[in-house]
Amino acid sequence: MTPTRLLTCLLPIAAFAAAAPAQDRVVIQAENVRYDYAQVLRVTPVYQTLTATRTEQECDQTPRPDEEADSRLSRMVGAVKDVFTREDRDDGGAATETPGPGACRSVSVERQFQRPIAFDVDYLYKGAKFRSRLPEDPGNRLRIRISITPVVPGQ
Repeated sequence: MTPTRLLTCLLPIAAFAAAAPAQDRVVIQAENVRYDYAQVLRVTPVYQTLTATRTEQECDQTPRPDEEADSRLSRMVGAVKDVFTREDRDDGGAATETPGPGACRSVSVERQFQRPIAFDVDYLYKGAKFRSRLPEDPGNRLRIRISITPVVPGQ
């Protein structure tokens, strides 16, 4: 047998011998990923309820009986008093009227408000309905990630 003929006969055997150890290895294929759009059916906001408490001044605005009788006199005295105190003010003449002592008190006022923290989105893709909770309202259509991986027995 000639050396070239011997080489052509042994070459397929050598290739098979080199490929034999490769069969023992597990090859993990990269994920098949693509992107598409799904039709949004409904968006429902998810709210968080917050309670805030703050202190406000509550003043009694009911007129006193003795002030009603002297209303003309008290207005005249107030006007004269205002003329003399206008020169002493540093704020440009703006007067603030405050009730007498004991007429105002501090009161805690509790207020509740809601803010959206997420959105439950129902969407349709190729005839199947899905639901996801998203941080923002997606609008009429939702971009989705489609990943397909074959099931390998024994893993």
